Amino acid sequence: MKSFAKLAGILLSMGMTTATMASVADIGRPAIIPEPQKIEMHAGSFTLNPETRVYVDSASGGTAAFLTKPLRRSTGFPFAIDEASIPGASITNGILLTTANAKTNLGPEGYELIATPDSVVIRAPSQAGLFYGVQTLLQLLPPEIYCSNRVVNADWQAPCVQIEDWPQFKWRGLMLDVCRHFYTKAQVETVLDAMALHKLNVFHWHLTDDQAWRIQIKKYPKLTSVGAWRDGVGFGLASNSTTAYGPDGRYGGFYTQDDIRDVVAYAAARHITIVPEIEMPGHATAALAAYPQFSCTGGPFVIPQKGGIFNGIYDPAKKETFTFLENVLTEVFQLFPSKYVHIGGDEVPKDTWKNSADCQALMKREGLKNEEELQGWFIRRIEKFVSAHGKTMIGWSEILQGGLAKNAAVMDWIGGAEKAASTGHDVVMSPTGYCYLDQYQSQDRSAEPHAIGGFISLQKTYSFEPVSPKLPKQYAAHVLGGQGNLWTEYIPNLNYAEYMIFPRECAIAEATWSPESARNWEGFEHRLQIHEKRLDELGINYRHNSKDLGKSASTR
Repeated sequence: MKSFAKLAGILLSMGMTTATMASVADIGRPAIIPEPQKIEMHAGSFTLNPETRVYVDSASGGTAAFLTKPLRRSTGFPFAIDEASIPGASITNGILLTTANAKTNLGPEGYELIATPDSVVIRAPSQAGLFYGVQTLLQLLPPEIYCSNRVVNADWQAPCVQIEDWPQFKWRGLMLDVCRHFYTKAQVETVLDAMALHKLNVFHWHLTDDQAWRIQIKKYPKLTSVGAWRDGVGFGLASNSTTAYGPDGRYGGFYTQDDIRDVVAYAAARHITIVPEIEMPGHATAALAAYPQFSCTGGPFVIPQKGGIFNGIYDPAKKETFTFLENVLTEVFQLFPSKYVHIGGDEVPKDTWKNSADCQALMKREGLKNEEELQGWFIRRIEKFVSAHGKTMIGWSEILQGGLAKNAAVMDWIGGAEKAASTGHDVVMSPTGYCYLDQYQSQDRSAEPHAIGGFISLQKTYSFEPVSPKLPKQYAAHVLGGQGNLWTEYIPNLNYAEYMIFPRECAIAEATWSPESARNWEGFEHRLQIHEKRLDELGINYRHNSKDLGKSASTR
């Protein structure tokens, strides 16, 4: 123990160090999640008081608003914003947010934060980096800074530090399935707020599936008047486990196009890109319940109240099918400025095509050997349309079947990342064994709410590394990053969703922001003890990591 303490002291005296030293320097270090790339501790602290001001350049007023809102709410101090002039290198009792003289090598999302006893200065090349610097500053302060009410007699101190920070990956995501169960616009925005806290920047919105169609498409109104509702909550859940019922008693809901625009703007203000998912060619039962003419059989289709793989699959032999899908996608393009559009492509029940004379005739005309190649043909046709509109198509692992479309990206959940990346395609990693947040968090299922099955502990999620060691280094740049996925078959409300997301989302945030060499499980656990207090103040429901403390690694 003496040698451990001596080593920690030596490392702290070395000045700017990488976060690889978290395991030996975690005591006394700020509990920042995700862990910064570089942090140097200095003596002293910066203290907020009623006279503390916030200084901004002309472009940074919006970012200053994100900082001053929680500061004013919890401290009761005014935090006047001075946009008229930027002080020189020396300011007193102030916080400076600026893009002037920022280090360009930090990248578009990087920042530098220097806290002294007199001031805090955050510089970044862009507003995104400045925003992330603000998130770090808030985490340097006591957890009560996130309180929704004024906290009296608090010691509002931040330690004196110098931080240089930037993300390891450009895609740091979270997916929310709103099809199995509906989440209101306000609830989705609550999820976005928590993402911003952890520097996540991609919200993958799973908007259509067998169980529901959740996005208004004006050209096809029955997609929501029919496809957004079902007879009951289903999945064996109690009817009172959710409040998402319409006036007629049907279960469900949908987002109007105005709702979508509001959420997109809300996310953009937090530097989060929303990637919509419109499932095809399978997982289309809700759409075909509304418009059965685009199926192989003509229906009828009943929207299911349970999970599984259903025969809701589009008919690729009908040109009308592609007219329908292209019209849908055109409205989606107009709502989402994201470069990427997710088309699903997973779990296609190909027996429907095998038993369709028209599909078999199409395969013969196109020289397709089997239904896997028919799926590839379908996906490539959609990809051409997506690319023609300046977008990039992304889909689940199965879009590799039958040949990957030229400009497509792959979201790997069951394999294929190495093949896609090594042939020049971008990849987002979301493997089931690390990133599927609908799985149990303990092997003692009696102590947990009902989940879909499986077991992914917080420690397992924390060990997630987006770049596979099997991938040759020259292709590593094609790995955009990773994300956690919350499928909601048994998760009918936000409170339960938060419990399944947190704190595993914190681990994914660190896995995608901080380099592998900077991550240390024991250091993360130590910081999480403080971070849970922040989640408490924010009113976020989460699974307490303390439930697992003291257990062997084999049971986590």
